[in-house]
Amino acid sequence: MIVRIMGEGQVILADGHLAELNRLDDELLAEMENGDGPGFRRTLQALLTRVRDLGEPLPDDSLEPSELILPSPDATLEEVRELLSDDGLIPG
Repeated sequence: MIVRIMGEGQVILADGHLAELNRLDDELLAEMENGDGPGFRRTLQALLTRVRDLGEPLPDDSLEPSELILPSPDATLEEVRELLSDDGLIPG
């Protein structure tokens, strides 16, 4: 799966990592619903860090279609709300 972190670039991420990322996504969704700004910020950073750690970066000049688009690390709670689907940021 090709994942884009807005403002950073793309990584290739094995589908086997989705369960772990979905747990973080579920936490993020709950924090957003509860208006927990500090928790939201902490979990967003953790989610993006795991994607960076688990993924293999694509070259900067590569422009592949992204199957998943994640917000930038400095995205606000409101900006992330606009990106959400019923499943959160990560489907499944």
